Amino acid sequence: MPITQSAKKALRQSIRRRTHNLKRSSAYKLAAKELAKVAKAGDIKEVSKLLAKVYKAIDKAAKTGVIKKNKAARLKSSAAKLLRLSVK
Repeated sequence: MPITQSAKKALRQSIRRRTHNLKRSSAYKLAAKELAKVAKAGDIKEVSKLLAKVYKAIDKAAKTGVIKKNKAARLKSSAAKLLRLSVK
């Protein structure tokens, strides 16, 4: 356990940041899984609706530093690929 005041505060900050980061991380992962499930079913309207939700979750995760910019771009690209594949 931390002893100094600054170490105690750093621990509190770390715990708070971890919960925020986990929330953002799980949000984009769940959205991506839901999109993949619907894309596999072949519902094009639902896929296009969920694509916006996935983009929003990924952008928020990248903006807050949970994931890096290039990873966000890769995830968005693969999500768009699911839409293209479900259209065919």
